[in-house]
Amino acid sequence: MAEFLMGPAILFCPADRPERYAKAAQRADAVIIDLEDAVAPENKQAARQALIDTPLDPARTIVRVNPVDTEHFAKDLQALKQSAYRTVMLPKCESEAQPAALAGYQVLALCETAKGITNAGAIARAENVVALMWGAEDLLASLGGTSSRGEDGSYREVARFARSQVLLHAVANSKAAIDSVYLDIPDLEGLGAESRDAKASGFKAKASIHPNQMPVIRQAFMPTEAELDRARRIIEAAESNPGVFAFEGQMVDEPLLRQARATLGK
Repeated sequence: MAEFLMGPAILFCPADRPERYAKAAQRADAVIIDLEDAVAPENKQAARQALIDTPLDPARTIVRVNPVDTEHFAKDLQALKQSAYRTVMLPKCESEAQPAALAGYQVLALCETAKGITNAGAIARAENVVALMWGAEDLLASLGGTSSRGEDGSYREVARFARSQVLLHAVANSKAAIDSVYLDIPDLEGLGAESRDAKASGFKAKASIHPNQMPVIRQAFMPTEAELDRARRIIEAAESNPGVFAFEGQMVDEPLLRQARATLGK
């Protein structure tokens, strides 16, 4: 089974702005060249040509096509065939059958509608899906809502539920989970807190919309020296304490050992 090896700091870049491609690639771990929401209908053909004419490293590039049920999808697929890109983000993915329209490509299924969230488990089981991502704003729009966040900036309950569903179904099917974008660009503190929560919860990466968000996300996904030190000491203590044992006032058993190994990248 193919794995998602990009990340953790992933940056969207409009496909009709090829002058930004290289700059985005320099700042991000991976770039999403966006043929969908970032491109107006009248600019989509020019965006496809820019995608073909301005290549990036395929190992660090994702192409977001338009949804399969739109008039633009077939044209996007034709452009993809003229490029070296093999990792595709499929927006508004709502069923296990939809990724099959991208046979031969690794698919990041973007679950961002009510149907997509409720079918996340089936979507994650699709053979060519390597990761699931969720989208808050399109989800709320599909529900007839007006905002994904409350006045304090935190997600509304339905958005938190959707986020958890995507994470759980992705991991249950041995796929990566990617956290949604943080739209308040100047609020780097809030971005950092949300990114740290994503890492601690099990997300493998976080998408973003601005280059200034890259260092914050990257730092959030890196364990601190204190976390690394504690994880090492827990693993060392386990060598002489088989089974359950106490460590600095905390009970340690196999789940906590797995967390320590994950911190160390083992």
